[in-house]
Amino acid sequence: MTALDPEFRFSSIGEVIERLEPSYPVFCIFPDVLRTRAKAFVEGFPGTVLYAVKCNPHPYVLEALAEGGISHFDTASITEIAKIAELMPEAHSYFNHPVKGRGALDAAAKVYGLKDYVVDHADELDKLISIAGTDITVEVRIATPKGKAVYDLSAKFGATPDDAVDLLKEAKRRGCRTALAFHVGSQCTDPSAFRVAMELSAKVRDRAGVPLEYLDVGGGFPAIYKMNVPPLSDYFDVITRARDELGFDIPLLAEPGRALVADGCSVLTQVHLRKGDDLYINDGIYGCLSEIRDGDLDPPVRAVSLSGSLGGATQPFRIFGPTCDSLDVLKLPFHLPEVIAEGDWIEFGQMGAYSIGMQTGFNGFITDTIVRIDGMHEEFVY
Repeated sequence: MTALDPEFRFSSIGEVIERLEPSYPVFCIFPDVLRTRAKAFVEGFPGTVLYAVKCNPHPYVLEALAEGGISHFDTASITEIAKIAELMPEAHSYFNHPVKGRGALDAAAKVYGLKDYVVDHADELDKLISIAGTDITVEVRIATPKGKAVYDLSAKFGATPDDAVDLLKEAKRRGCRTALAFHVGSQCTDPSAFRVAMELSAKVRDRAGVPLEYLDVGGGFPAIYKMNVPPLSDYFDVITRARDELGFDIPLLAEPGRALVADGCSVLTQVHLRKGDDLYINDGIYGCLSEIRDGDLDPPVRAVSLSGSLGGATQPFRIFGPTCDSLDVLKLPFHLPEVIAEGDWIEFGQMGAYSIGMQTGFNGFITDTIVRIDGMHEEFVY
């Protein structure tokens, strides 16, 4: 077994540094944290929890979530569908991308036997039925108002209420089962956004007048980062009250991603050069740290040396990634010890969501050392 063996296990970030002294970035997965998050969501949400695979598709992550009680998955490509089928043959996958290639649809229906598909346009419904037939559930996704979310997904997907009514009626007329779906936007900081979307769904339901198999309330459940976000229990309470008051006597589904995995991973980077208040590290916006720039997210960080965590007075630093271009820079200032120097390490916490799954490999830089760490972040408080 070598240091780069994916089965290499550690008890802490400190042990990773002590044993590997890595000059390359290391993606650290904490299965105990992931299992705990999954269990809390499964027990707290008033319905079925689908993990959004795109958020972090690494097998260690998927396996830990399954051990925490998740057996349903929001998949958006044939690659994700195949991965779930291989790792967890008994799991239930939903093809929840509103726009699907014909080849992917053919494989999803005929090779993997999927029965649940999202659409938001009449042409997509025609394509779906022509390939998958009518023994399926058609989830009609409606666009929701832009609320307090970092990413507005309804700018790209979602039918208007009028079109949603027509799609539901047409899907039912052609012999399909029907359902409704929406997404309030990623990293939504306002629980009432779910109430607004469920009220809109109720209006579409009543106008369409067709039986619904379920209502999929999508994702958007936030991670804390350094933002002032309500606890997940507030979101669950809003959804439960809206379900009861709006008469949704059908199963509810949810597609959390970020809220399940953000806390369960971190990225360990090394400082390769210090120029005054600028630090040059070995991961950046083309790698696992893209969301720090794209979402203006502010994850917790700490500096570590071979002898342990660096302490003392701190100062703001600008951080550059490793690629040979000037765009690879994190916009936020990071407050780190004044004594930090070349050879020290920086751990970026809460990096489980949209990190390793979004890296590009640009310029030959890629984070391909993944380790498992047992325990619940004893060294690093998120």
